[in-house]
Amino acid sequence: MIKGQIAGLMRQAQQMQENMKKAQEALADIEVEGLSGGGLVKIIITCDYTVKKFFLDPSLLNEDRDLLEDLIIAAFNDAIRKARLNSEEKMSSVTGGLPIPAGMKFPL
Repeated sequence: MIKGQIAGLMRQAQQMQENMKKAQEALADIEVEGLSGGGLVKIIITCDYTVKKFFLDPSLLNEDRDLLEDLIIAAFNDAIRKARLNSEEKMSSVTGGLPIPAGMKFPL
């Protein structure tokens, strides 16, 4: 009886691992947009943190370098925050809310 229960748990863990892998692969296709300066700086990244596009309003080219650097950093941080939230939501739906770290491998 216990052997059967353990085998069942292992099958469930393997299925969860497969579902997590599919969810992680799907994150590469989901894009989020980070903004700063009221939209003057825009960065688009995927939820696996690949930068896809970067937009800089031409009016900023005459601004102070420090201000421009701060706006770019703020846009990146906004995009990363949104990607992280999106990823956590997607993975939570796969794991049933269990706090399983991304990339965790189950024994097969």
